[in-house]
Amino acid sequence: MNTRRDDYKPVYEPHPLRDAAGAVRRTLTEYALLMRLHRPVGIWLLMWPTLWALWLAGEGRPDQRVLVLFMLGVVVMRSAGCIINDYADREFDPHVRRTASRPLAAGRVTPNEALALFVGLGLIGVTIALLLEPLTRLYAVAGAVFTVTYPYLKRFVHVPQFYLGLAFGWSIPMAFAELTGGVPRIGWLMLVANVLWSVVYDTMYAMVDREDDRRIGVKSTALLFGDADRAIIGAMQVMVVVALALVGREAGLGTWYDVGLGVGALMFAWEQWLIRHRDADSCFRAFNHAHYFGLAVFVGLALDQIYH
Repeated sequence: MNTRRDDYKPVYEPHPLRDAAGAVRRTLTEYALLMRLHRPVGIWLLMWPTLWALWLAGEGRPDQRVLVLFMLGVVVMRSAGCIINDYADREFDPHVRRTASRPLAAGRVTPNEALALFVGLGLIGVTIALLLEPLTRLYAVAGAVFTVTYPYLKRFVHVPQFYLGLAFGWSIPMAFAELTGGVPRIGWLMLVANVLWSVVYDTMYAMVDREDDRRIGVKSTALLFGDADRAIIGAMQVMVVVALALVGREAGLGTWYDVGLGVGALMFAWEQWLIRHRDADSCFRAFNHAHYFGLAVFVGLALDQIYH
């Protein structure tokens, strides 16, 4: 009897090392998803204000060692912030369409695993902080408190985005403290600008989940502002541009910086256009676009310090 070749089917033979490697790979993938490494927009939103401050405090040439430490700190603390946020929201996220598939909400990562990963990243953050100046370390402690407590604040207040702005912009006073030994008025003004900017983009982000948040009882500026959301976002966008213009005047920056800020203002106008109908997809697009404002300001700042 003739036996066709395709009658034979390969038999899977378990291999301990291969199976273990696959399990480790799947676990690491879930951890990376938990840290949002596949969505780097959050890293950019933290990184651009950090670079603003480093370039201004360092007069266009920040110390290379400090630059590397701050960039590592941005990635580590943003990742840790995502983990503690998902841990705090683990009872809410399964009921929100956008977040139901997150590793912790979907049960692919356990709460204890998430906490262990958070602690591990926290230890890396502490190690980085210990390599900085004593005053900077004190500011780093405050920044860590902001990061840990923010996810729980939205249960009690309607404006958690302002607190998020402090957490996202706290590297600004840290940069000035590290490079100048103190935080001048211009550093605090830059922080105010960043807080307002954070409220702008995080309100657009919250507009995506507005109905789900209303249903489950999570508070946000998107719910608080109601039908006035676009007008209030626009007013805050104007305040961000004005505050950063004052930073430029105080620092003696010139035309290149003004051009960068002008490009950023055009990007704000584009985001207003995107959210004009308040539909979830367009609001999410506007949020993902937000970091380009920070890029425009940084490019203008850097070019001005090169050619001024």
